[in-house]
Amino acid sequence: MSPSLSPTDTTQLDARYPVLADLSAPARTRLLHSAQWMRVPAGAMLFDDRQACEGFPFVVEGSVRVSKCAPSGRELPLYRVGPGETCIISSSCLLGHEDYNARGVTESDTLLMLLPKAVFDEMMGERPFRDFVFHLFAERIADLMQLIEEVAFRKLDQRLAALLLGKGRVLHVTHQQLADELGSVREIVSRLLKGFAEQGFVRLAREQVEIVDAAGLRQLAALGSIRS
Repeated sequence: MSPSLSPTDTTQLDARYPVLADLSAPARTRLLHSAQWMRVPAGAMLFDDRQACEGFPFVVEGSVRVSKCAPSGRELPLYRVGPGETCIISSSCLLGHEDYNARGVTESDTLLMLLPKAVFDEMMGERPFRDFVFHLFAERIADLMQLIEEVAFRKLDQRLAALLLGKGRVLHVTHQQLADELGSVREIVSRLLKGFAEQGFVRLAREQVEIVDAAGLRQLAALGSIRS
C-alpha cells in the first residue's frame, strides 16, 4: 500500500471516474492527497464478513468479486466491481457505520485507490460525488433485485444453462467454479452437466465444457424445459 500517486495513476483515475473532475478544487485536492493506493494480487481478500470498513474503494484496474458467504462455506456471488464502478457494500457500511456483511476478493491483479472513511464523509457533502455514489447505488440495487429473482424463481438448471451461454464454444472451467458462480455445490452442478451431456447440449472433458447445442441451452435457460 502506498499513499502516493503518480501522474499515470491520476490520469487513469480521472479516465475511470470522470466525476472527480466535477469536484470543487479544494475537494479534489483533499481527495487526492488523502487517498491510499493499493496494488493487490489476484485472489487476495480485501474485506470479509463482520470486518470494519476502512474506506471507499475506487477500482482503477482489475476486478473485485463480492459474495455473501454461509457458515457452511458456500458462497453466493452478488456482483463484481470493475474499473469505474463502486462497491455498494462498502458505501452502505460507511453510510450506516456498520461492519461488512459480505466478502470481497480480487479476481485479477488489481489497482485501487482507497478513500479513508473521514474523507468519504467529507466528499458526500459535494453534490457531484454524492450523486455519483447514489446513482451507482441504485444501479447495483437493481442488479441485486434481479439476482434475488434468479435465485428465488429460476431453477438451477436454467441458471446453469444461462451461465454457459455467451462464453464461447469451449469453456475452460471446473465444475466447482461453476458451482461457486451459481452459489450452489459441485455435486449438483456435476449432475446437471451430466444431464446436459446426455441431452446433447454439451460435451464434457476434464476442466472443460464444450457447447454442442447452443439453441437447446437457450431454450432451457428461457423456458426451463428440456426436450425429450
